[in-house]
Amino acid sequence: MPPPKKPNPNSAIEEIPNPLRSAGPVRPRAATPVRKATPKKRKPKKKPLSVTLKFGVVALVLILLSPFYYGYILKGFSSTWRWILDIGEDPNYRTYKSFEIKIPVAYNIHGIDVSYYQGKIDWQKVREMKEDGVQVSFAIIKATEGLASVDPYFQRNWREAAKVGIVCGAYHFFRPSKSGKQQARLFLQTVEFETGDLPPVVDIEHLNGATPAEMRKELKAFLDHVEEKTKVKPIIYSGLTYYNDYLKGYFDGYPLWIAHYYKSELKIDASANWFFWQHSDKARITGINHVVDFNAFRGDSVAFQQLLIK
Repeated sequence: MPPPKKPNPNSAIEEIPNPLRSAGPVRPRAATPVRKATPKKRKPKKKPLSVTLKFGVVALVLILLSPFYYGYILKGFSSTWRWILDIGEDPNYRTYKSFEIKIPVAYNIHGIDVSYYQGKIDWQKVREMKEDGVQVSFAIIKATEGLASVDPYFQRNWREAAKVGIVCGAYHFFRPSKSGKQQARLFLQTVEFETGDLPPVVDIEHLNGATPAEMRKELKAFLDHVEEKTKVKPIIYSGLTYYNDYLKGYFDGYPLWIAHYYKSELKIDASANWFFWQHSDKARITGINHVVDFNAFRGDSVAFQQLLIK
């Protein structure tokens, strides 16, 4: 066996690779920063609602749940729609489609006057009819004419209109060529006035062959007799022209009911003592099969109540 070779001192010393030693220079490892725990943000405490605010919220909820709220909304919608329909019209003289006429808007109390011409009337339907606040609150009903004529529908109208809560009045159609006192007697024999009724009415529209002086004499006799028996001053009805021509200045102490059609205002002397204005003769009313006269009362509900028989 040959002897082992001695290591050559001049030969390079083979290094045994150290797996723990890196190939390059060893750099010191940076220290890993220690993460601090992020503190949790606390939610701010809610401030309690003030008593006033709580009350306001409750009130708002109650309003929203209330039928009055929806009524207010519907009323607002209705008013807006009414305004749209009225564009281009005279704001003081609007068209009411259900009544098929124009009605002056400056009045709050409205009514009709009727006779046998309107036939049999369904007064319940008359009372229930309403458009934009306008409805029939009173009715002046023909009772008699001249010396011997009684309206065939008077008693029925007088009874049935009152039943549904319509304030009633009665009128006599005056014939100037006949005795005023005798006409007054026929009128009062036919109509029994009660508390809450409108005062008696005399309708004077023609001369019927009498002179203006004769007409005024007989009319005065009629008025005096009715006032003596009822203790109420009667109302005089007439057309605007007839009043200006024959009555003005003679019966100024009596309340007036004036006919003046299709106008936005009653053009009468400011000193005239008028209470009612018949502004149309062709209104359509539910429950009545024929056109009917439509009237407005000059004044509020207090003035209307003061006019009624006590």
